[in-house]
Order: sequence, then C-alpha cells, then structure tokens
Amino acid sequence: MKIVLLEGVHQACVDRLIQAGYQPELRKNALSEEELLNIIGGVHILGVRSKTHVTKRVLDAAESLLAVGCFCIGTDQVDLEQAALRGVPVFNAPFSNTRSVAELAMAEMVMLARRASHKSQLLHRGVWEKSAEGCIEVRNKTVGLVGYGHIGPQVGLLAESFGMKVYYYDIVGKLPLGNATPVSSLEELLKVSDFVSLHVPDTAETRQLISARELSMMKKGAFLLNLSRGRVVDLDAVKAAVENGSLGGVAVDVFPEEPASNDDPFECPLMGLNNVILTPHIGGSTIEAQRNIGLEVATTLLKFIEVGSTTGSVNFPQVELPMVRDSHRILNIHRNVPGVLSSINTIIAQMGGNIRAQYLNTLGEVGYLIIDVDQQMSQAVRSKIDELSTSIKTRLLF
Repeated sequence: MKIVLLEGVHQACVDRLIQAGYQPELRKNALSEEELLNIIGGVHILGVRSKTHVTKRVLDAAESLLAVGCFCIGTDQVDLEQAALRGVPVFNAPFSNTRSVAELAMAEMVMLARRASHKSQLLHRGVWEKSAEGCIEVRNKTVGLVGYGHIGPQVGLLAESFGMKVYYYDIVGKLPLGNATPVSSLEELLKVSDFVSLHVPDTAETRQLISARELSMMKKGAFLLNLSRGRVVDLDAVKAAVENGSLGGVAVDVFPEEPASNDDPFECPLMGLNNVILTPHIGGSTIEAQRNIGLEVATTLLKFIEVGSTTGSVNFPQVELPMVRDSHRILNIHRNVPGVLSSINTIIAQMGGNIRAQYLNTLGEVGYLIIDVDQQMSQAVRSKIDELSTSIKTRLLF
C-alpha cells in the first residue's frame, strides 16, 4: 500500500498510519499537475491540503488510486465527479478546525469594531492616533451568519458570550444553537446585521454571493467578514464600499487567487485600505486544528482501507458494515444501472456460496457494494464480479 502525503500534513496523521502498519511517503510541498502526474501511477492513497489539485488528467493517470484524503475542510481542489466515476472516494475534515476559524472570526469582529488593526498599522509607521471616534463595543450588536453548517454555530455561540444578538441564514433548515434566530432570506439578514460573517462552501450558488447589490442592503457602517471561500465575495465591490464609507470595515482570510507558496507575491484590491484586516488563509491554521485534521482524515482513510467504510466521503455512496467473523469482504464499485445486485447475487448462488452480510448504496452514477462471503470462495467470486461490464473497481479484504 503506497501512501503519499503532500503539503506537510501533521505528524499526528503520520503516527496514526505508522501505528496501523503503513509507511507513508511524506513531501513537504504541494505538487503541480505535471509533478503529480509523474508519481501518481503507483499511489494507492493520496493526501493533500489546499494547494495540490487533483484534476481529471491526474485521475486518468492514477491507475492504482483507491482514495484521496483532503487535510482541510474544502475539497474544491479535487475533481470530485471524475474521482467518483473512477471509483475514488474523497475524504475531508469538516469538523476539526471549526473552533479555530470561529475564534479568528470573533477576534476580527472585535478588532474591526475598535479599529485596532488600523491603529496598529499607524503605530508601526510612527503615527500615534489615540481616539474613540468610530470605535464601538460588540456587546448588544447584531451578527448575521451566512451559512449555519459546522463553523457558523460556533461563531454564534462565541458571539453570544460577548453579548451579541445572533441571526443566521442557510438554504437548508438548521436548528439553532444557543439563542440564534433564523431568518428567511439573505436580504433580511443583511438589513438587520451590524456584522455579516460568511461561512459557506464554494459552489455555483455561492460564487459572488456578496456583490454590489448585497452590499447596498447592509447597514451603513456595518462590517463584513469572509472566512469561507475566496470567490464568495466581489472584492472590487467591497473596495468601493469601504472607500465610500458604506462599510465600516472588512476582514478577509480567503481570496479568489492565492499564492501557490509563501515565496510568491500576493495581490488584492483591498490592500492599503483603512480598517481592513487581511490574513493569509489562516482561519484553520492552528496547531490544535492541524493535529485534529490529521487524526480525523487518517482515521477515515484507515477505515476505508481496512473495512471499506465510506462514511464521511464527500463524493461517494455512504456505506458502512460491521465485519463478519470467518468471512472475506468484497468491495465492488460499479456503474449505477439496474440489475447489478441481481447479477452479483447470481454469481455467488451459482458458485454455491453464502452471503454472510451485504450493503449497497448509490450516489449519482456510482454504486458501492460491500459483501461478506465464505473465505474459501472469496477470490473466485471477486474475479467473477470484476469481469462484469458494470464494474469500475473491485477489491478483496482478507
């Protein structure tokens, strides 16, 4: 089993894999598409963070690839549809850095309200500007959370502890934590919020979610925070709103175009503006978060490698089945068309075999079957199933 981990994933992941009996190959940096193409042919498990892109070309060349682990929340660096069609589940860490992102969001609200970052920049230039003008407390102010998935509720709870009122909007109905109040539309949220904090994924629906139109709906002097995805906000429109005083301040941690490495230059329309906090995509970059991410992704990858579980995969049918003693497990990934299960069961019946346990689930164009059979016939059954025209990939676990 060749496991390659890129971009300096946390040592906790490495230790977990070694404890399980594997010897992962570690690379500190991200790889370009061409560099990845040169190594991917013999890789069974690939671990990436946010900079390495697993494209269709890479997947076409990945003859042995079983799964991809994204050591972060986002998975937009992987072509998820093409991965699924090739029988490659993709796993991420949706929970492990929520606290880190939420703490930064809360800290930035306070810094913006007090204009503290701007005053710090002035002091670095030798300018002493001690004044209460434009500085406010966050207590009794309203924060509007756009997106109420894993991070939004955590921000809401921290904000409540500061005495803030919390409203949220999500396209999916979510039960509130604490005293948060849902609203029925983005427009309603923008109109009532002193702070608007974005916590949404990068999808066709969320790109340019906040543009000039939405900014015009916000309270004059309100604050905007984006710790979600770079393409969610129109930065040119935000720049105009800061310059004309419509926005009182902005904090941005993610950008439409980000440097590939720390050695590359950074450019952004918001550079140099007053009361604008820019951070280099560090919302989840804490020691605690990186350790938790490493353990979370390593654990899901190991469960897939060793028992075939796809629970937590972002692009694959969710299947998990307890191991049955004294049997072998066959994992079959196939095209989601009628008759597949019937064909497989017929193969086993004709061979005089016994199905000890079975679980099938489908998602889109892909079906995934876990089946436990008698040990003495498992290899023959696996070969017959793999010969079916519907099969994409078949694996046998002893």
